[in-house]
Amino acid sequence: MKDIDKKAKTNTIKDPKKTEVFFEVNEPAELFTFLLNKMPNKSRHNIKSYLRDKQVLVDNKVVTQYNHVLKVGQKVNIKSSKAPEIQKYRGLTIIYEDQYLIVIEKQEGFLSIATEKQKMYNAYSTLSDHVKKQDPANRIFVVHRLDRETSGLMMFAKSEKVQKLLQESWNETIQQRTYLAVTEGSIEYPLGTIRSYLVESKALTVYSTSNPDLGREAITHYDVLDATETNTLVKVNLETGRKNQIRVHMKDIGHPIVGDEKYGAKTDPIGRLGLHAWVLSFVHPITDEEMYFETAVPKKFLSLF
Repeated sequence: MKDIDKKAKTNTIKDPKKTEVFFEVNEPAELFTFLLNKMPNKSRHNIKSYLRDKQVLVDNKVVTQYNHVLKVGQKVNIKSSKAPEIQKYRGLTIIYEDQYLIVIEKQEGFLSIATEKQKMYNAYSTLSDHVKKQDPANRIFVVHRLDRETSGLMMFAKSEKVQKLLQESWNETIQQRTYLAVTEGSIEYPLGTIRSYLVESKALTVYSTSNPDLGREAITHYDVLDATETNTLVKVNLETGRKNQIRVHMKDIGHPIVGDEKYGAKTDPIGRLGLHAWVLSFVHPITDEEMYFETAVPKKFLSLF
């Protein structure tokens, strides 16, 4: 992307409920230059500290890159305090926590909740221990799940009330739920929507049907990001959140996810299931704040392209 030399003109908006300062972008500019111009009382070192400490948000998304290019109409705000330290545990990393909920990045191969065979080594038990360190009476509540083999973003509630609020208004609350998938073969159409009704067999395998009386409707939107003769990197947005939805739908179009033997994959070039929960955006059930989280693209995915 070419550097943009224009100085940005902005409108400053102060939110009376917060100590943050908001700037509205009227002309394109690089973020670092933009902040220097709008905050003349701050040194270059101060601006770098804001970026490093994740205090700079563009349209409610934390940005740390000094050369991030701002677009007309975007809003930039500086939080008054730096983001809390990320906490890492075996199998997961806590990337956001407040008194109401926790957002984590789960590693592949790590369970979301306990199974009959494995009671302790899972995200739920790890987070339960985490909140009990703060207060033995604290509890954790499951909001949604990821398959064991899938990595990426998950959210847990810290009370039954918040769990209920999130689950009962899931479609309205969740603004974006984006996955990255690596599939077998080169997908012919760069954009598409897959729609079917999903049914789970007695053998716990999910499959598609066109009969609405037999299954639950599932809608998956995909966008090809990169491809070779043997693999495709796909951005997937879920309109519905059914069990194994992406895995089944990729199989349905003849391009199963790599490493997914259960749903027809014949190759395993990265030694794991090629599915990652990349972006999670939602409206906070208590504060009504727009929350946006994005994880790094797994290096194993990129290695194929």
